[in-house]
Amino acid sequence: MSDLTSRLSGWMDFANPTRFVWLAEKVVPWLATIAALILAAGLYMSFAAPEDFQQGITVRIMYIHVPFAWLAMMCFTLMAVFALGTLVWRHPLADVALKSAAPIGAVFTALALITGSIWGKPMWGTWWVWDARLTSVFVLFLMYLGIIALTRALDDAARAAWAAAIITLVGFINIPIIKFSVDWWNTLHQPASVFRMGGSTIDPSMLRPLLVMALGFTVLFFALHLMAMRTEIRRRRVISMRRVAARQADKPG
Repeated sequence: MSDLTSRLSGWMDFANPTRFVWLAEKVVPWLATIAALILAAGLYMSFAAPEDFQQGITVRIMYIHVPFAWLAMMCFTLMAVFALGTLVWRHPLADVALKSAAPIGAVFTALALITGSIWGKPMWGTWWVWDARLTSVFVLFLMYLGIIALTRALDDAARAAWAAAIITLVGFINIPIIKFSVDWWNTLHQPASVFRMGGSTIDPSMLRPLLVMALGFTVLFFALHLMAMRTEIRRRRVISMRRVAARQADKPG
């Protein structure tokens, strides 16, 4: 029991911003290298995979579109956990993690929308339709932008952290809507075909490169997130140092 307590205490030490920055500097190069290798292998497997008998070569968009969509939802889910860390556990790095994740999630969501439109044009005959899945993902993109704008608009870091956490938790209700929209409403978007009861409906020759690409982009996300958190911590230190210098300069004599 004491050994477990000491291990947990050791991990909790990384909640200290200084220790976290040190850890990020060690881990990020490894994560970036691993992500590059996995994505290279995934791209090779994607181009080697057979074409779809209906969609032809356009099915290859799936290998980047689906990971983008998964990561868009995963990122916001993690942000909801970080929001709880801010409001409930008062974790010193929770707000840093939430603020740093928002721009990355917004980029992945935008890429999911763009690649989805490119994929949908030859399949549906249109770039965009306001069906449940596409609309709910677009709402997710707007939520990301709103959180980014909020965290940059408020000068008070504590108020910005509190407000961003509340909005994130409220907005999290959109994640299950995105996930189950194809089951609840009649949409053009195909239903779940990878993670579903009864197993995947995708042929293994296509499923394997899809999962490899998803893994590669997931590792890339964590590398980017750690880099963004490290930058945010340093930015806040610079602001704090400038404020201290300004107060000292204002002192008489």
